[in-house]
Amino acid sequence: MAGEETAANLTAVQQVDGMLAPIKSFLEKVLRLARLKMSVQVRAAQPGEYAPDTPLYVVEISGPDADVVLDSHAAMLDALEHVARRVARMDETLHPLVAFDCHQYRLSRLDELKLTARIAAEQVRERGEPFALGRMNSRERRVVHLTLRDQQGIRTESQGEGLDRHLVIFPDSKAR
Repeated sequence: MAGEETAANLTAVQQVDGMLAPIKSFLEKVLRLARLKMSVQVRAAQPGEYAPDTPLYVVEISGPDADVVLDSHAAMLDALEHVARRVARMDETLHPLVAFDCHQYRLSRLDELKLTARIAAEQVRERGEPFALGRMNSRERRVVHLTLRDQQGIRTESQGEGLDRHLVIFPDSKAR
């Protein structure tokens, strides 16, 4: 069984390796056509760098026009990531293996989400009342769920539809 899992992991790594050059080329072309002064680098991720996910690679977009890519809560970065994955025909199961970032925006956002989650969880434990966090994409909600999964006295739940999807931290009724 372990041998099958290792073979599957090796296959996934090989698949991702083959997608990196097309992703980089596509992003460079889009940024050039958009006349943005940006560059794209692909590098190996450092262990734990984007925890709770453990990507193998980081696609870094950087340059003087970063403010355009990061405007509106990094909407363009999200769009570039989405389209680049589609162009490379990356299976959804491989998404966690490649992180996309611009001027460490996503790293900072991860730290912010984890801190917010811990503070909100403490507030829920103290007051005994649910706490709703603002709208988040699925990746951000996942970070909060994973950050709080082992916390005593609370539970998390995603609520809402579409763009209004958010996360609520509840007091855990079993802890009372």
